[in-house]
Amino acid sequence: RRKKAKAIAPTTNGIFRMDETPERCFGNKERQAEILSHQPTTNGFLKATFLPKLRERKTEKLSAIETKLMERDFYNSLSQLAENYQIQTKPTKHLEYPYNIALALDDVEYQLKNKVEDWEDVRLIKTEEKIYLISKEHYDTSSTLYYIPIIPLYRLSKNPKRKPATELLKSVYSYMYHIAQIPCYRDQNSYLYWMYEMIRDWIVSDDENEDTPTYLSELKQAEIIGELMAKKIFSNQNLNRFKERLYAFQSKDKFDNDCFLLASKIFELYRDYPNENIYRNTQSWSNIEEDEGYSSLSMDKYISFCAEYKGWLFQTLFENVNMEFQEYASTEEPTIIKKFDGSDLTNINLDYEKRIFRLIEELIDLLNNS
Repeated sequence: RRKKAKAIAPTTNGIFRMDETPERCFGNKERQAEILSHQPTTNGFLKATFLPKLRERKTEKLSAIETKLMERDFYNSLSQLAENYQIQTKPTKHLEYPYNIALALDDVEYQLKNKVEDWEDVRLIKTEEKIYLISKEHYDTSSTLYYIPIIPLYRLSKNPKRKPATELLKSVYSYMYHIAQIPCYRDQNSYLYWMYEMIRDWIVSDDENEDTPTYLSELKQAEIIGELMAKKIFSNQNLNRFKERLYAFQSKDKFDNDCFLLASKIFELYRDYPNENIYRNTQSWSNIEEDEGYSSLSMDKYISFCAEYKGWLFQTLFENVNMEFQEYASTEEPTIIKKFDGSDLTNINLDYEKRIFRLIEELIDLLNNS
């Protein structure tokens, strides 16, 4: 039986955002009655600085030797973290355990939150050998569907005046498929292939709908054009000629210029990261912790090539994708988890992810406005 979809989430600049339920607290408009003290009081407490309160938790009792070893490991790890992020930590060694560690962690979290753009969390890990800090940085995809349409490029290819732009965009699509490894909805092992097939099954089983022939026709068009364009734009020849087409391109109007600027930025990304793909930093806290008892939305489900970004077919696809995504407890996103356990740290960041996700959004907008 066909599921009844919820209301469609609003779009921003042609990019579809998945449904989210914000939680807000609304205050009472009526003001409370003022209560005054019966005698004058000083407000000196406003000038005081209060240290963070320790969380009340059950902790194992440690001997003096174990406490010293824990403090030693912690401050060694803290020193490595401070050097990596180039921050000056607050002196806390003179305080007693465990308050010295709690205060140091509070100080580190405050500094990283205000200094590191993509920083999200820091945790203290304890193993049988030692304790150490781990830090998490991640790129926020903002519940966005990164679905790149193929049919608009097909329509563009039918316009003789847009042939140079079409050839350049074929190289862009080829990079997205071969290097960035974005799946296509005509790949039988892709998530959107299964979604389009499911929509087809629903339509065929709904004999009472008078619009069924129209819907089937739109699906057939998506399949035929998808197969045709996939053979062309995903050819390695388009990727190999990327640089040649870019240097030979001559803009004639604003659309041509937009194509050239976008292709230039993508080619620069390709040159800077010739062997990197969009999944290179896909991981989560579950890779570090033992608790993996929850489902996570994988990146290949919200990043893909699709048929069209308009019309009945995409609206149906979007509604059902949105409903399914709400069942996941978390979402896979580009994430870096650094272990400050004394081992050498790899020099890795989220620069590639920041650039490619923004370029995908620009590409979707360009094709939708072509």
